[in-house]
Amino acid sequence: MKFLKNTFDKIRPNFEKGGKLFFLHSTFDAFETFFFVPGHTTHGKVHVRDGIDMKRTMITVVVAMLPALLFGMWNVGYQHFLALGQESSLINNFLFGLWQTLPIIVVSYGVGLGIEFAFCQVKGHSVNEGFLVTGLLIPLVLPPTIPLWMVALGTAFAVIIGKEVFGGSGMNLLNPALTARVFLFFAYPAYMSGEFLSNGNAVWFAGNRADLADGVSGATSLGQLATGTTPTYSALDMFLGLEKGSIGETSVAAILIGALILIITGIGSWKIMSSVFVGGFVMGSIFNMIGGTAYLDFPAYEHLLVGGFAFGAVYMATDPVSAAQTEKGKIIYGLLIGMLTVLIRVSNPAYPEGMMMAILLMNVFAPLIDYFVVESNKKRRLKRATV
Repeated sequence: MKFLKNTFDKIRPNFEKGGKLFFLHSTFDAFETFFFVPGHTTHGKVHVRDGIDMKRTMITVVVAMLPALLFGMWNVGYQHFLALGQESSLINNFLFGLWQTLPIIVVSYGVGLGIEFAFCQVKGHSVNEGFLVTGLLIPLVLPPTIPLWMVALGTAFAVIIGKEVFGGSGMNLLNPALTARVFLFFAYPAYMSGEFLSNGNAVWFAGNRADLADGVSGATSLGQLATGTTPTYSALDMFLGLEKGSIGETSVAAILIGALILIITGIGSWKIMSSVFVGGFVMGSIFNMIGGTAYLDFPAYEHLLVGGFAFGAVYMATDPVSAAQTEKGKIIYGLLIGMLTVLIRVSNPAYPEGMMMAILLMNVFAPLIDYFVVESNKKRRLKRATV
């Protein structure tokens, strides 16, 4: 590391004011602060109460996503060979998933960071570190067969419309990764939530309808529920992640490992995570008491295991920029996300996932929730002061 530090110190004058490469100052600063803690403090609202600089925070979140990513790569291969009715080893499953997933990650980071660097060079600002997380979140919430040009388009939309127009990292109103997903969901719904495309290609595994083994369905658990049928996957399969779905969303077990990392390091809010699960379970239980359809009778605890519920609760709802900031507000915010997710799933099968809609809606209302919490605290303290 000393050699690397000396190298940065040696070439730094070229990128400082008056140097011949000063126009690339933001790019140089981005690479230097990626390896070494910067000599300045962060002033954005995300770190008002925290001594960790933003790059270290984002790297921790990336590490917390690795269990979901690694399992997702294996599951992509597992679902592929299972659908074809072929036997395959653990390593073959993983290598197939790696080959299918890696290009999506490369395109996401390449397009996103390219736009980030361009904006920062033009504005003369430091490169926003937030995309270290967003660049990995976007691939994890997408199907493994999505065309790469769609990944590029969705990423560009998320960075430009979802973040840069608001001022960059720490200023965005909505979660950028979810902004990319919802854009692609409405623009190209067949590629995001369908079972088969018009040309016969499958959405959830790399293959064609004609390639499927006898008795194998191309639908996810939520897709089966949307058609009024009971999911064929067991609760254990849902928990472990042995089902079709977006790359990083299927394994609740892997996601909970990431949740522990975020909670232990103090990066993620356990109040938001736990309240999302509680809210989803409460709303699912209410619908269970009503009953009458496959969705209404779907066990409340299984709502927490399917789709992107756990992934959204751990990695999306806890976004420190777009989430509620007050302690009571975090609980209210999380409860509403969980309840709305199940409500959207049950009441409108056209949006079987529900989680992305719920989080984006509550992103908009998070400042209002914090406002009422603060006002309530002020009124309570005033009453105490006048007694």
